[in-house]
Amino acid sequence: MASAPRMMFILQRAAPRLTRSFFACRQACKSSSARHQAKRFFASGNPRLSSDGLLSRPQAASPIVKISQSLQSSKTRARFFPETSEKSVAYWLLGSAASVFGIVVFGGLTRLTESGLSITEWRPVTGSLPPRNAEDWAAEFTKYRSSPEFKLLNPHMTLDEFKSIYYMEWAHRIWGRVVGMSFILPVTYFIARRKVSALMAGKIVGIAGLIGFQGFLGWWMVKSGLKDDLFAPGSHPRVSQYRLTAHLGTAFLCYTAMLWNGLSILREHKFLADPQAAMKLLERLKSPELRVFRRSVGALAVLVFCTAMSGGLVAGLDAGLIYNEFPYMGLGLTPPKSELVSDFYSHTPDRSDIWWRNMLENPSLVQLDHRILATTTFTSVMGLWAYTKFSPTLRTLLPAACKKGMHGVVGFVGLQVALGITTLLYLVPLPLASLHQAGSLALLSSVIILGGRIWVPRRAARLVSQRLAKSSRISTKPAT
Repeated sequence: MASAPRMMFILQRAAPRLTRSFFACRQACKSSSARHQAKRFFASGNPRLSSDGLLSRPQAASPIVKISQSLQSSKTRARFFPETSEKSVAYWLLGSAASVFGIVVFGGLTRLTESGLSITEWRPVTGSLPPRNAEDWAAEFTKYRSSPEFKLLNPHMTLDEFKSIYYMEWAHRIWGRVVGMSFILPVTYFIARRKVSALMAGKIVGIAGLIGFQGFLGWWMVKSGLKDDLFAPGSHPRVSQYRLTAHLGTAFLCYTAMLWNGLSILREHKFLADPQAAMKLLERLKSPELRVFRRSVGALAVLVFCTAMSGGLVAGLDAGLIYNEFPYMGLGLTPPKSELVSDFYSHTPDRSDIWWRNMLENPSLVQLDHRILATTTFTSVMGLWAYTKFSPTLRTLLPAACKKGMHGVVGFVGLQVALGITTLLYLVPLPLASLHQAGSLALLSSVIILGGRIWVPRRAARLVSQRLAKSSRISTKPAT
């Protein structure tokens, strides 16, 4: 004999489902009053049959029913965002990344031309317009003449010379505002118009917040060069190398986030256009034989970023203006130990900070660290390329797009090394130094693109699996 729960389930499935149309009188509903009464009657829920066979309103919903309804409404709200972001979002992200790339290079030019300290105030709104008459220019020039840079470096500067560096810094700040507005406003539009997925909406909001933080870091950096107590008395006025590196690092993170998310959206659309081919590619990328290569590319991206940040320390300390030779530094491959680890940079009586302060504040050791990191990066790239070239397993399993990406990384790292050595030998000329900074971001971009081709995208893999499962259900569904 079947159990009681089993019998209840059978009876429930066998009972007819009474809908509103079952109890509605077609003739009566033709009149507006009858239709109004019917709507009021059925507004409270599905009607039920009482013991005497008459219709009765349902009782108040139980707490379990209310919880179920709440969960259903939350699922409806979760479906506010589409499953995938539109391609227009990807193109906008890539365009924003290109704008950030440009402002990073232009910021390097601003620093190299000693223009970054020409504007001594931070006015995010009113500072959008340059001086418009002679009185405004005289007021700005008076503010600059009270800065340490004018007193120690440019005491004979004329008003026309001041205008040239002022316009350079002003253009850099305006570009930063354009980057922020051209990102924040589209973020609002894409989210309101449901053109991004829920995950992507959170990511672009985070990038927008990072852009705002970057603007604050920019002024925080400039402010360090306007006070005498932040650098040694009588020395060359410059911004703090710590703040400069933080400003540069945040710009690199903004650019990388824009580039990666833009490429991710395009990759999802490409996979969903041909799910079967995408699934074959994903299964190939998941192969255990490619695990070492995947992790090596991730480590390489971190190494390139760290090398670029060490370059920020070199720039902040003007460390590129010493030991302008390669591969030697003076009489040997490294300067004397007494110069690399000097007590001069220690700020504590017990000299407990001597190591890290020399690594971050001693120009000789900072340049040596940058040389070591750059050499390590170049060696790692060439070793990874040799691994893909001479390993029979990788030659068989590695997709063609990954091989092309690896060749691109080799080309960019070779160009970057050549630019770095040339910049050092020629005492940091403006064009070469600017190209070297652009080369670091281009090298990081090539590694990120390579990673996008070899790393397994979990979200894209899940979407492809769902698309294939849906297609399978449709194909196996019997025709009615």
